[in-house]
Amino acid sequence: MEAVHDAAHWAQAVTQAYAADAKPPLTQDLVRRVQATLLEALASADDQGAPTDVADRLNAALDGFEVELRAVAGPRIASLDAAAGSVVMEHRSEAGQPLRAFGGQ
Repeated sequence: MEAVHDAAHWAQAVTQAYAADAKPPLTQDLVRRVQATLLEALASADDQGAPTDVADRLNAALDGFEVELRAVAGPRIASLDAAAGSVVMEHRSEAGQPLRAFGGQ
């Protein structure tokens, strides 16, 4: 990743994109928890790595957040654009249906 886009940038960008499509909508406290979780995931890495490695690490952190909460479902990172500093999210699905919060399908 380029140095101009640090861990704080990616954590904020992914948090905003995740919160925009999470179901049910996140409270401000949960938004802060997501961002802290993502910052921790990036800080625990030895290096930032390739965008796909960073996306995998952040997606795993989002998985952990949702498993811990057991009450929210949201999109995952499809790609990170290191040059633009932007994130593209995609909805996960099972059997062609979007995942729902609260463990139901």
